[in-house]
Amino acid sequence: MDHSAHHDGGAHGHAAHEGHEGHADHSMAPGGHGGASWGMAVKATLHCLTGCAIGEILGMVVGTALRWGNAPTMVLAIALAFVFGYSFTLFAVRRAGLDLRGAIKVALAADTVSIAVMELVDNAIIALTPGAMDAHLSDGLFWSALLGGFAVAFLITTPVNKWMIGRGKGHAVVHAYH
Repeated sequence: MDHSAHHDGGAHGHAAHEGHEGHADHSMAPGGHGGASWGMAVKATLHCLTGCAIGEILGMVVGTALRWGNAPTMVLAIALAFVFGYSFTLFAVRRAGLDLRGAIKVALAADTVSIAVMELVDNAIIALTPGAMDAHLSDGLFWSALLGGFAVAFLITTPVNKWMIGRGKGHAVVHAYH
């Protein structure tokens, strides 16, 4: 089956990309065609970033609203980043028919390293940005440090995800259920 006739050099619609990904995923095994693509790594990292951002922002809003200090607020934000990061994968593989126990195993295998790297980098950027830890939610410094941290985390986590997917780990385990 020649799929090249259906694509115009890579600029194709989302539905076509989704349907074609399953074929590309089988070449990720060692000895495949160069491992994971950058597109797959970017998609996996954006997936992780979305869950992390929702959880982290929610944790910071809740911690601030409850007038908690920096340490408990960061702990809550990081915990919620993991919860939301895992939940995106968990719901996706449950919809694909996997039982809850299996879905939890897939989510842990797919997302743990990605979320950990994302959170480590993002929180390090926030901690190292002068005044960011004491900035309020209404301060531009807070949002610029947070969003800048996520941007840097995305740039660092994407190659990590590419390396893991290329070895059949990380988000590669999720693609078997699509």
